[in-house]
Amino acid sequence: MINKPLGNTGIGVSQIAFGGVEIGLPYGPGITSEKDMLQESEAVALLLQALDSGVNFFDTARMYGKSEELIGKAFSQHRKEVVICTKCQHLRDASGNLPDEKALVKIIRQSLEGSLKALRMETVDVLMLHQADIEILQNEAVCRTFEDIIKEGLSMAIGASTYTVEESEVAINSGLWEVIQLPYNLLDQRQSKVFDLGAEKGVGMVVRSVLLRGMLSDRGKNLKAPLAEIEKHIANYAVLAAEEGLTLPEYATRFVLDQPNVSSVLVGIDKPLYLEKALETAHQPALSKKLMDGAIPFPDPEFINIPYWDRMGWL
Repeated sequence: MINKPLGNTGIGVSQIAFGGVEIGLPYGPGITSEKDMLQESEAVALLLQALDSGVNFFDTARMYGKSEELIGKAFSQHRKEVVICTKCQHLRDASGNLPDEKALVKIIRQSLEGSLKALRMETVDVLMLHQADIEILQNEAVCRTFEDIIKEGLSMAIGASTYTVEESEVAINSGLWEVIQLPYNLLDQRQSKVFDLGAEKGVGMVVRSVLLRGMLSDRGKNLKAPLAEIEKHIANYAVLAAEEGLTLPEYATRFVLDQPNVSSVLVGIDKPLYLEKALETAHQPALSKKLMDGAIPFPDPEFINIPYWDRMGWL
């Protein structure tokens, strides 16, 4: 497994990162309850298998159910071998409002305290904002609290999980947030414009949503009528991949791995098979020029909205 620098943090991470949401709570297609999830012993074994296979970067969050606890249990005797990134709980209330300064500081501090306890660790490697919009990224109380956490040695680096290009640009240009986690995949490549900026500023770039919640796999077939153009676009990728001897998920994952300014690619893993497939893809050669040239994004990226499609009953 290739290890790459996480920006200028001084931290080295495996190019495949273990996405920890699926082991912590029901998430993804076909997973509706804890009965559909791995048992605790199975999840711990899977985490250790990933570490033994060369994966050292593990992503989790306060909001990911049992994920932090499982990671803490798995790596209680392996702290120096792993890089742990966790995200604090959401800062906005149910109405979408930010609380006052005192309450914000309390939320962040209590969230970090809960994470450290669950992870069985005295410090995390990366502490991130979860769903960091521009107002949150620029909030003085939020920024000051994260700076204090660094000074106190409770986290080695701080970062933000963003959604839009504008949010990513604000975070990178701030000079404060050292790691950015953002969505990027074959269909939606809008965030590619910030990769060079991140490299220039020494910010670590971590990519999520490489398979777009499974759409860039067999799940992207036989879609409902409103998604006909999406399905057609996905089918074109699949044909290209097959011509080069790859599956669609391999093509989609390798496409992101081949971006030079990406430090690590988050892969949701809740089965040994998914881990093995991710490792196989990481060890494959770079994509051919034909496949890179064929990686044409969907022409209307604003239409790509999985939660909305789900609400509309299109999935």
